[in-house]
Formats: sequence, C-alpha cells, structure tokens
Amino acid sequence: MKADNVIIMGAAGRDFHNFNTYFRDNPAYRVVAFTATQIPDIEGRLYPPTLAGKSYPEGIPIYAEEELPELIKKHDVDQVVFAYSDVSHEYVMHKASLVLACGADFRLMGPETTMIKSKCPVVAVTSVRTGGGKSQTTRYVAEILKEAGKKVAVIRHPMPYGNLEEQVAMRFATYEDLDKFKCTIEEREEFEPHIDNDIVVYAGVDYEIILRQAEQEADVILWDGGNNDIPFYFSDVHIVVVDPHRPGHETSFHPGETNLRMADIAVINKIDSADPASVEEVKEAVVRNNPQARIIMANSPITVEQPELVKGKKVLVVEDGPTLTHGGMAYGAGVIAAEQLGAGEMIDPRPYAVGSIKNTFDKYTHLSKLLPAMGYGETQIEELEQTINNSPAEVVVIGTPIDLRRVMSLKKPAVRVRYELEEVGTPQIKEMLEKLL
Repeated sequence: MKADNVIIMGAAGRDFHNFNTYFRDNPAYRVVAFTATQIPDIEGRLYPPTLAGKSYPEGIPIYAEEELPELIKKHDVDQVVFAYSDVSHEYVMHKASLVLACGADFRLMGPETTMIKSKCPVVAVTSVRTGGGKSQTTRYVAEILKEAGKKVAVIRHPMPYGNLEEQVAMRFATYEDLDKFKCTIEEREEFEPHIDNDIVVYAGVDYEIILRQAEQEADVILWDGGNNDIPFYFSDVHIVVVDPHRPGHETSFHPGETNLRMADIAVINKIDSADPASVEEVKEAVVRNNPQARIIMANSPITVEQPELVKGKKVLVVEDGPTLTHGGMAYGAGVIAAEQLGAGEMIDPRPYAVGSIKNTFDKYTHLSKLLPAMGYGETQIEELEQTINNSPAEVVVIGTPIDLRRVMSLKKPAVRVRYELEEVGTPQIKEMLEKLL
C-alpha cells in the first residue's frame, strides 16, 4: 500500500513536534517537506537525518510557505498538515482553500494525537493569543510550586531557530547557557526570567527527549506555552490566559479557542488596564464556551525602575516582538508605563529603522510609536541596536521581558518595565494546585 505524501506547514515548532510524535516512524506516511512562515529566515534549512530518523537518511527540506502550491504538484502530495499557531480562523481556512484547490487534503491534528504522557504531574499554561500574559502567569505558578517545596522544571514551547542538531534538548540554568546556545532575543525573553527565579528551563526540538531529561530532576513539569498553541504534554491542570484588551479573539483565533475550551482554569488578565465592558465580554465568552472552567480575575501591575527619568522626556518604547507582530497588538506594557509616567513624546521609530527592522514595519503597518524587539539572529540584533541609537530619544523605555542592555550597547539612558500576575481578591490558583500536589 502506497504511503501518503505529506507536507507539514509550520514555523519551527509545532510542525517538528507533530512529525516527531506521529509521522517519524509511521510507514503510512512520507513527509516530503516542511514549509515555514512567521519567523524570519527559518526556511532554506534541512530537518536533519539525525532527527528525522531511519526513514529519512537525507533529512527533510524546509521551504518558504509561498512555495506550497508548487511543492504539492511536484511531490504529488496527498495531505497538507497545518501546524503553527496564533492565526485567525479565517486565515486557516484561506490556507485550507488553497491546499484543496491544489488537489490535496488539508489536516489539523488534535491534541491527543501528539501529546506525550509524563511520569510527573504536569501544569500547562497557555493563552488565547500571543501577548496575553502567559509568561508572567507561568512565573506565578512556578513560585507557588516552589513555595510548596516542589522541584520545578519549566519546559518551554520550541523556538529552534539555529542549528537543529545542536538544539535537540537544551537545558538553561545560567546566563552562560543562553550564550552557549546562541539564544535569540525572543528566546532570552522567555528563559531569562525563569533563570532569575532559580528555575531550570528546557526547550529544543525533540520534546520526548526533553521531557525524559526534565523528569530526572523535577517533581512537577510546568509547560510554558508559546503563541497560543496547545500543550505538547497531557496536563493535570491546564491554565489558559484570556486577554480583555482583545475581546472576541478568544473565539476567533487558532488554536487559542481550543485552549479556551480545554482549560481547567481561565485567567482573565490585565483587568487593571482594560475596559470593564471588555472584561465582561471575555468573561461571558469563557462561561459560554467552557462553563466548567474556574475563572480567575487578575491584574498585571507595572513597575518601572527610575520612573523619574520618563516624565516630560522624548522616549522610545521598545516592546516584546511577537506580541506586536503576529500577536497583532499595537501597544504593550512599555506604552502603558510611558503614558502613566507622563512621557513628553513617544517617538515614531520608523524613520530611524534599518535593515530587517525597516522590513518589519513595512509588513506590520499597525505599528507606529513603538519598536518591536526583533532579534532572531546577530545581524537583526545589531540592526535593532542601530535603530534605537539612531533615534532622537532622550530615554529608552524597555518593555520587553529582558534587559536589552545585556545583549546590545545603548547610547541612551534606559529604564526597565516589569510586570507580574496579581490575582484579584482571594488567591485561588494556589488552592487548585494544592489538589494536584
């Protein structure tokens, strides 16, 4: 019986996981290619033979998604598997329509098809959209588990943008580990805050290998999701973060709505800076789509070091990159802080942008008076640094989860913006986790 020819559409994360857990040693399928999008410069690589397995001695090529119609025809493709996240339902169906018109089947894989079972209890933190406050919720949960005397290992959703063979299973316990694996700004944003809290973080490409390593040193596995993707592991407690700054997105983006419907706990975050009507709207959406979920209301209080430097000044606000790009937000914690502290002017960075940073503004036209912290490689980090230093800002407001001064040289004074999760009223997450423990 002929094996089905398959292409997996991805963004260097969920696509590799689906392959590893379902397709790699499955004689019913032949994966002829991956396609890549969302992240700059991740196509043109090879999923290496050492990861692809004995059925793929030459590895699997990774192409730009734009080449999909040609690839379907060239390889007589039977199925195209959609395997990336934080895209609208309409976007997914446009891709489905393209694939169907090219003559192949279009497939979405359900959670249980690719989830892995752990020997340890698993708490998963996911979101309905990128930038909802997932990372601070993960840090909050990690602290609760630590206070309960548990050894926690955070396993972060993949971001393997470098040499895949060197990134199979990475363990981060120190800043030196970040340098060792040549982490991008996006990776550092997710790993550094956990390291600062003495929590070990794992990430990479093969999440079976990663899980088994983490289990050797952990009492509890804490899944730290990326974008709005579903967990890679079967979870004992599943927490989803819902963002009232984007009401309606909780039921209109893939696969965030899946998380909403699956979760045990729904955290409605940032209510201290959201419109009360929007808070109520997303609360009703949770009740309507997952009436069994425990709803927890939370603030995201912002603190700024040296806040006196901001008042009346020309400031350049730098925000988390993915939140602004495919997350679709037009502001973040840095903008909110600058406004609250009475900044004299928020500078439009577009006239000062260079290289790929300029290209980012050309692609994401909703961005104006803030700068996304793009840094997917050494060159882009240098271009980000140059863009910041080119601007006439008197102060740089760093609204990213890491201090950019660790990875670049800024010629201007800078202040850090920090934000954490704060439950409103009597804390409930600790009580629910105690049942697990």
